Amino acid sequence: MRVTNAVASRKRRKKVLKQARGFRGARSKLIRQAYNAVDRAMAMAYSGRKQKKRQYRRLWTVRINAACRGRGVSYSDFMHGLRLAELALNRKVLANLAIEDEAAFDELVKTAREALQQAGAAAKSAKSAK
Repeated sequence: MRVTNAVASRKRRKKVLKQARGFRGARSKLIRQAYNAVDRAMAMAYSGRKQKKRQYRRLWTVRINAACRGRGVSYSDFMHGLRLAELALNRKVLANLAIEDEAAFDELVKTAREALQQAGAAAKSAKSAK
């Protein structure tokens, strides 16, 4: 009598077919196509989790930039001013403030502008001292 390990094989195949549910046509019905489809789906899901982080950062940057432009300062100047003022807020928080609490964002823009002006004045005085 030949041993086929049928229980384990069936379990493995059912697991893959379960993962392939919702795929169109043979990809959800036939095991060979399902293996290929599930392998590709897993690879795309892995890269998608990385891309999601990039896409959110881009969205936050766009929102901060739009809020800054409306207040007469560029995104790069705003971020540089925050760094000079030693305010460590990430882009997610800044984007939420720009949308939900405009008064607080106005204060941040004001703080960033002041820090930039102080840095500019310090650079001028250092240049004239030479």
